[in-house]
Amino acid sequence: MSDWILLRGLTRETRHWGAFESSMRAHGVLRDDDRAVFIDLPGNGDERAMHVPLSVHAMMNDVRARAVALGVTMSCRVLAMSLGAMVATAWAQQHPGEIERLVLINTSMRPFARVDERLRVSAWPTLLRIATQWNHPERCERLIHALTCHRIDTIDTDISEWAALRRTHGVSAGNALRQLYAAARFRAQPFAPPCPTLILSSRSDRLVDNACSERIAKQWRAKHAIHPWSGHDLPHDDAAWTCEAIATWLADMHAMHATHAISEHDAKQAHHAFHSRK
Repeated sequence: MSDWILLRGLTRETRHWGAFESSMRAHGVLRDDDRAVFIDLPGNGDERAMHVPLSVHAMMNDVRARAVALGVTMSCRVLAMSLGAMVATAWAQQHPGEIERLVLINTSMRPFARVDERLRVSAWPTLLRIATQWNHPERCERLIHALTCHRIDTIDTDISEWAALRRTHGVSAGNALRQLYAAARFRAQPFAPPCPTLILSSRSDRLVDNACSERIAKQWRAKHAIHPWSGHDLPHDDAAWTCEAIATWLADMHAMHATHAISEHDAKQAHHAFHSRK
């Protein structure tokens, strides 16, 4: 049995995952006895009343403490996107052994990317418009959808549901700025987390340059899969592709470990036979 922790990004909460858990089960990412544990970042969703820390590492400490309180089995598996992926990276690097598999989606972090790659210059005008419409749920969510999503067949439902969440669980403007500040300051260690890591990114991401994920994957020698058309919110735009990519990676990891175990067994058998002949 494995616990999967899912972390969202800047100002987004656990309910923005929608039906993603069902996709994880349908594609075998979550097995029958696995559990999906959704945790809000400080300031988001059920944690909206919390004063957001000004560092990703402090956010990580909060998320880690809540994972323990929720009875998450360590070591666990973490699937995280954007700011949530920064939190997950800090966790995996600072507490080796607590995370056994790590999936990072459309993230960015120093020292692997420039400011204009971590937040595309072309997105800045839309971000300013979002700020001016912060207290107008439908207008604000329509702008966010246009910036982060390329799948539009569910746009009316998406905006209606997201606007409703903003009315009841909306992130304060102050907390949004604090999250943005913490994200901008975050610097990961240059070395890869000790656990197997999968990087997923979107070639057509309007918010974050795909080069950010490419450099992280190259530096860490991590598996990297690139979606050809989706936006920043990859799980929203193509949940099936996302889960298939994760399931394939998990199967490859399982096969590699099985091959390694067989090789070790054969080596021990050969060693035993050699010494038996003496």
